[in-house]
Amino acid sequence: MNLKLLCQGLLFGGWLTSVSAHSEPLEVLTEDYPPFNMMAAGNKISGLATEIVEELFKRAGVEYKIKLLPWKRAYEQTLNTPNTVLYSTTRTPEREELFKWVGPLVSNNWVFFAKSDSTLKVTSLDDAKQYSVGGYYGDAVAEYLAAQGFSKLQLAPNDRSNAKKLDAGRIQLWATGEYLGPYLAALEKATPPKVIFTFRETQMSLAFNKSAPDDLILKLNATLEVMRKEGVIDAINAKYH
Repeated sequence: MNLKLLCQGLLFGGWLTSVSAHSEPLEVLTEDYPPFNMMAAGNKISGLATEIVEELFKRAGVEYKIKLLPWKRAYEQTLNTPNTVLYSTTRTPEREELFKWVGPLVSNNWVFFAKSDSTLKVTSLDDAKQYSVGGYYGDAVAEYLAAQGFSKLQLAPNDRSNAKKLDAGRIQLWATGEYLGPYLAALEKATPPKVIFTFRETQMSLAFNKSAPDDLILKLNATLEVMRKEGVIDAINAKYH
């Protein structure tokens, strides 16, 4: 046998053996964050990012189970529990060294929503600081605004509450993902809000507990890239836009 081929075979075999050694199903955690991850009829977790994650793990031969939890609890559990992964997680500089990453899965620009009849003008983050802004505990958007010096930030237990607060006039702006706002407003039967300023372009990924084996992370990232090149991710995105 060609020596080069033999070495490649041994390396590849070792990679598969290492991945299969971690055969206990992954504990995959997520939150209610439509249209990316959400609870559908029949207690099934669905959504744009969920479909990508399911196809990714299927192709990579990874066993898993998905559970939907409040964001703060899911985040802390992933941070502290081996064999746990969280999506859809915004990859920020503050979080970079806390997890191992597979992605990006989806894009999710951060925006300020206002009531549909609002006359507020916002063209920068500084403009927005004069207004009461809704966010929720543990969310990357709220953490980012707090770091930018937003003193009128009002944090709710979950983002769905902000749809009602904006509609009732209890906050002037709602800071969240551009696709999430309309979904949550519809769920709350609130008047659809309007985007008045996009303040950051972001992407969301799978965040693995630091104990995850590097070979698994490499394999999943490589598989995700193949999905991207084949147009699989674009096709899933098209279903939700």
